[in-house]
Amino acid sequence: MSIFIFIVVIVSLIVVHEFGHFVAAKLSGMRVDEFGLGYPPRAVTIAKVGGTTYTLNWLPFGGFVKIYGEDSSTDSTCSPQAELWMPNSFSSKTRFAQAMVLVAGIAMNLFFAYVLITSALIIGTPRALGENELATARSTELMVASVLPNTPAALAGLLPGDFIISAKDAVEQWNAVDPQSFSAFINANRGNAVTLNVKHDGHLVSIMATPKEGIVATDPFRFALGVEVATVGVVPLSLGEAITEGASLTWGAIQLTAIGLLHFFYSVFTLSANFSQVAGPIGIAGVVGSASAQGFGNLLSIMAIISINLALINLIPIPALDGGRLLFVGIESVIRRPIKPSIAHAINAIGFVFLILLMLVVTAHDIFKIVG
Repeated sequence: MSIFIFIVVIVSLIVVHEFGHFVAAKLSGMRVDEFGLGYPPRAVTIAKVGGTTYTLNWLPFGGFVKIYGEDSSTDSTCSPQAELWMPNSFSSKTRFAQAMVLVAGIAMNLFFAYVLITSALIIGTPRALGENELATARSTELMVASVLPNTPAALAGLLPGDFIISAKDAVEQWNAVDPQSFSAFINANRGNAVTLNVKHDGHLVSIMATPKEGIVATDPFRFALGVEVATVGVVPLSLGEAITEGASLTWGAIQLTAIGLLHFFYSVFTLSANFSQVAGPIGIAGVVGSASAQGFGNLLSIMAIISINLALINLIPIPALDGGRLLFVGIESVIRRPIKPSIAHAINAIGFVFLILLMLVVTAHDIFKIVG
């Protein structure tokens, strides 16, 4: 099921990206020969509207848009020189129009990320809650945020990310979700063992621990376990709040992603890359599967992050990516003539090989993390 959801997510993001190119090309007056769902070979022709053939293809891993004159080597109807005189070809349009078509896919992914994040806020995703939000929240739980080393909690096996469902001693049982009442219950036992019912990795387990003094530096006489807990729940936002908050979160995610990618590719070219923080297709599939299991809002949020990554990676000026093609357009606008197709194809091939090698390294690291 996780693989199916992963494929749907990736296909959606790629189709959105290609749809951006498609819309910009149409608005620029370029001839779009085909808009395909999946990759060839072609399975069926869905329709032909406005000179564009809409197709469904056998390899269901994305989509593509075929703009007339965008790649001279694949167009057999006329020579590259003749394309310059065809008013509806990619080559005949201004450099600005060509750049807008290339940027449109990136912009569409960023806009789609904003829509996804805004939708997630309206649906609601689990997050830490303030006291004033408890009354309106749903699906509330008490989560272990951190565990101090060499404390009763650490020795008992509590881990960050665990959820404390209930606690009991020899006399009474605690059932609540607010940190204050939990701390009060633990302190009231004054050194007597308590049994915690904990949800760990989706499984319920019982853990016994004995509170001790001297753990809380600001209150050394208070009995504690050595955990920091927080109430986590879902509080959906109104449409107006989600639109504003979604814009802020999207911009923040774009900035963080851009900084991360710059550091990563710098480390790749300086041979100092740390692949432990990078996920390939296998790693992303696992993340998508985990997010979908935690709710639709979480899945939308992860989709938004992947969409932002896809957009910014495409903006990097590496041949075979939109950023590399934008660089070619910029060079052509300076030298005032097209780059020779043989040179462009050779540089694109080098860029493509680099991307494939990078993907293989990242995928291999994903596999090593699983089997290791």
